[in-house]
Amino acid sequence: MQPPANWTYPTAIRFGAGRIDELADACTVAGIVRPLFVTDPGLVRLPITARALGVLAAAGIEAAVFSEVSPNPTEANVAAGIAAMRDGGHDGVVAFGGGSALDCGKVVAFMKGQTRPMWDFEDVGDWWTRADPAGIAPVIAVPTTAGTGSEVGRAGVITNLATHTKKVIFHPRMLPAVVIMDPALTVPLPPALTAGTGMDALAHCIEAYAAPAYHPIAEGIAVEGIRLVQHNLLRAYRDGSDLEARGNMLVAAAAGATAFQKGLGAIHALSHPVGALYDTHHGLTNAVFMPYVLDFNREALWDKFDRLAGWLGIEGGFSGVLDFVLRLRRDLGIPHTLDRIGVDDSRFAEMAEMAVVDPTAGGNPRPLTSADALDLYQRAMDGRLG
Repeated sequence: MQPPANWTYPTAIRFGAGRIDELADACTVAGIVRPLFVTDPGLVRLPITARALGVLAAAGIEAAVFSEVSPNPTEANVAAGIAAMRDGGHDGVVAFGGGSALDCGKVVAFMKGQTRPMWDFEDVGDWWTRADPAGIAPVIAVPTTAGTGSEVGRAGVITNLATHTKKVIFHPRMLPAVVIMDPALTVPLPPALTAGTGMDALAHCIEAYAAPAYHPIAEGIAVEGIRLVQHNLLRAYRDGSDLEARGNMLVAAAAGATAFQKGLGAIHALSHPVGALYDTHHGLTNAVFMPYVLDFNREALWDKFDRLAGWLGIEGGFSGVLDFVLRLRRDLGIPHTLDRIGVDDSRFAEMAEMAVVDPTAGGNPRPLTSADALDLYQRAMDGRLG
């Protein structure tokens, strides 16, 4: 078991089992007196949520609970959260849960004092400068899954129901003021969700490492994130009470989200339209696409993955890393093809057009065309590599 630690990169992080007991103090540090506690409909009923709320109540901090958050949060979820925040006179957010609750909570806190529509702050150019910084409320982030790393991110992914597309809402001040990273909170996570969220962390790290932009710091963080997944995801999947593995996976998730400022790629570009149209689990969808995209990028990654394989102690360079991914998917029970997650081929052409304009597509190490995306969707349906 790792010792407790306090980190200030990329924000203030309180890491260690049992540190949820510091939630009230974290609110005080962030200047939050009356928080809105944002979580999801499943988590709101669990003992870990009652414990967190109990910590606040014992300190005399009155929190209202908002749990109207979809697995892929929508503008309706955000609007309801903003209304709850304004009506209750809340001055900050405790975002408690997986990526959906964290993303929704961060956007609610960001939008509380804004007058422009949310879509005006999409991560396009300098659109974030349109925001009124004084209207942004502080956030305490408490992840209960080890996948998205949203707790250390400056954005939230929200589904636009009118266009069935996922949009990234961004502002530097959306970064949570304090993160409580308590591996004990992830113990109740079922094996299937442990697998899906863990593969999401791996996708973030691998794509950040593979992205062609120059950012050696992010690249190094990505490599360590991959190594942590390599040695801990199966352990956490097979024994959910393994606090060391759970802690290392939380760190891997945060590493991925810290590193992907360098870029993401076609795994996410292909996955986002599927999630928007079929409401699939994001991490699971990324896991299905991962080997097909790696194979597509093979020539562009040959040398980089030779180095990666060496750092990971994997023989065979690129092929060895690809084999590692395939074995890990198999051992975690990840489906190999899209049909196994409820996707058919009726909208492949539409999704291909959506994929190439997704903001993550530009970070792929090989240019992604509509024809490429269509072929990758078909390969992922047929299970064809090579």
